[in-house]
Amino acid sequence: MEFRQSLAQRIIIAFALMSALVAGAFAMGIVATVHLVEEKLISAGLGGDLQRLLLMDSVSDWNHRPEPDQLFYFSGGPGDFALPGDLRHLDAGFHEVFREQVSYHAMVEVVDGRRYVLLQDQSDFEERERVLFAVVLVGFVLALVLAVFLGWILARRVMAPVVRLARQVRHRDQLLGLAPPLAPDYAADEVGELAVAFDATLGRLRDALTRERLFTSDVSHELRTPLMVLATSCELLLENPAIDTRGRNQVARIARASEEMRELVQTFLMLARAQREDASMSPRVSLSTVAEDLLALWRDPIEEKGLRLIVDPGKPLDIRYNAIFLHAVMGNLLRNALHYTDQGFIRLSLEPAGFVVEDSGVGIPEEKREAMFQPFVRGNEKRGEGLGLGLSLVQRICENQGWHVSLTTTQPNGCRFHVDLRGPDA
Repeated sequence: MEFRQSLAQRIIIAFALMSALVAGAFAMGIVATVHLVEEKLISAGLGGDLQRLLLMDSVSDWNHRPEPDQLFYFSGGPGDFALPGDLRHLDAGFHEVFREQVSYHAMVEVVDGRRYVLLQDQSDFEERERVLFAVVLVGFVLALVLAVFLGWILARRVMAPVVRLARQVRHRDQLLGLAPPLAPDYAADEVGELAVAFDATLGRLRDALTRERLFTSDVSHELRTPLMVLATSCELLLENPAIDTRGRNQVARIARASEEMRELVQTFLMLARAQREDASMSPRVSLSTVAEDLLALWRDPIEEKGLRLIVDPGKPLDIRYNAIFLHAVMGNLLRNALHYTDQGFIRLSLEPAGFVVEDSGVGIPEEKREAMFQPFVRGNEKRGEGLGLGLSLVQRICENQGWHVSLTTTQPNGCRFHVDLRGPDA
């Protein structure tokens, strides 16, 4: 059975149910005991009164005088003392009878075949029982309320170290190499064992992240030299007059690809840094500047493919963003739009604190929309040799900078990516 309540709520519910069970048992026991004792006392009192009346039967000048709230009948009695027919079937002993919608306690005695019955109105007894039931019920409700309150206090005290441990684990500083261990802050109980397990798991995670950063940094650093050689060689080839137009176009494509790779290397290197302070030391540029640079880079490839490039300059705010990250996000979205659009248009719209990249391409199926920002996920129509890492990189950069990227489909086809740059760095 799956419980949807929190652990604290379950503790309160369990405490309340246990208290309700115990208080209910005590309440029923009190009511039953009081009822039994009172019946015994009333039975004894009625029996004594009946014996007093029977002793008067031996006096020559006999006159029956019961108590004001009592009625006395006997077989062959004169007038009002005559035994009614509805009482003649009662056996000797104590009874409860109802006459004319009034409840009575009855004591019956049979002497020499003669039946004597003494009735006593039990209205006072019933009133006392109602008061007793009301008191017990109020006590039960108060006990239940007190149990819920005590359960709430107990749950808070019990859950306090668990909540504190969860907050410490969620804190991003726990992934830093110098983060202190959690276990020394907790007692040697179940929560302490949980803290020890978290220390071990976080330690392995920190080691894995360190290896990843080192690997990414090393690879990115080593790629810089061959990329620089490649870019320089392309510049020299473009200056060579012996190369024809077709060759120059091919060299220009190589140069553009090497520039894209250089930007990706810079992006990966910055994402691999452990402190965000390092990332903040990178150049800061405006949204319009990055858009102008990328439009100059992608205008020719887009128009060579027969597509219309639509630019809405908008009115961006004069805010400076991380140049490398913003360049990578917008560049990847433009590259993705060019890659999956065969006819129609590609639109770049700038907003006060963000931008939109829209295309009329093949679109993305509804079932894959949420997964498109995951690594190695591509649309149904697979093209080229891409690995499906572009959108994953966009998502990773946005999370790093506090930005937000969303994807919607357009009619009749195509995609619309909206990037909101309002965040800690904006």
